[in-house]
Amino acid sequence: MSNRNIGIKDVAIAAGVSVTTVSHVLNEVSYARISPETRDKVRSAAEELGYGPNRLAQALRTQRTGMLGLVSEDIATTPHAGRIILGADEAAKARGYGLMIINTSGSASLESRQTDVEALLERRVDGILYATMYHRNVDLPANLGTVPSVLVDSVATGGDITAVIPDEEGGARAAVQALLAAGHERIGFLNNTDDVPATRQRLRAFRATLDEAGLDGDGAPVESDVSEVHGGYEAAKRMLTRDDRADVPTALFCYNDRMAMGAYRAAAELGLAIPDDLSVVGFDDQELIAANLHPGLTTVALPHYEMGAWATEHLIDAVEGKTDLSLMAVHPTILGCPLVSRDSVAAPRR
Repeated sequence: MSNRNIGIKDVAIAAGVSVTTVSHVLNEVSYARISPETRDKVRSAAEELGYGPNRLAQALRTQRTGMLGLVSEDIATTPHAGRIILGADEAAKARGYGLMIINTSGSASLESRQTDVEALLERRVDGILYATMYHRNVDLPANLGTVPSVLVDSVATGGDITAVIPDEEGGARAAVQALLAAGHERIGFLNNTDDVPATRQRLRAFRATLDEAGLDGDGAPVESDVSEVHGGYEAAKRMLTRDDRADVPTALFCYNDRMAMGAYRAAAELGLAIPDDLSVVGFDDQELIAANLHPGLTTVALPHYEMGAWATEHLIDAVEGKTDLSLMAVHPTILGCPLVSRDSVAAPRR
């Protein structure tokens, strides 16, 4: 029997259940009282026979197309943030949905971004994910709210749309605590100069964590520069060549892995070995950098994949009437940023 000729009756016979039960399982009818074992049996039978629900018939019945839209501000061209797309795509497929992606520039005008959203609406997507390449506040197109929508790695300026963001402060605390646990008391912070949430929140957590350890958080050395390799190099050089040797830190917490890479270069020029003479912790877990520096960089992972998956799961729940996104829009959901330990942290020289 060809896959084209397989129908719902064939699945019902193979699973040993009624046609109604098969329909309820494959269409995820929430009120149907069907045991998990029976649901697994029906799905297995459908998969073995190669049967899939008729998408056109489903769309006519439910008024849903089974397609989601994703407006991405530059993340499609950013390797580490591209995991947002991967998380969203895999979560969508697991629920039987497709994902349509439009990549736009973060500097694009509000009118241009509204046009991108309109392009998705014209294709009758059931809901929209709006993702940015780094955590920031965004002004959103007015037409975004015409279908269920979730923000990823960003928060609406008005704060009235459900959003998921990384735990910037929790990640910074984990980084500083790793250095404190290794025995460091003179810890410096290489921070970003851009006025974005991560800049402020990571600095606040850096100082608070030192205060809680009995150290002077406000007096701890901080150097700010552009959040790129050359910025990290310049900031590290300034910090590691201070006139008063008592002010020179034995460990550096860096705003991101690119700045940490610059710190590695500055340390090498000054004859400092990592981690013997200087411990370094980054932020982002940008694998092409962190895992390939020598020694490997201990860093904090941003939950890009998890944010994409979380947003997609909750968007689909809203599309299917299982949750009310407006109840979740008051405060953004915050996902943890775990420490990824490698070889760039050791006890300070005594």
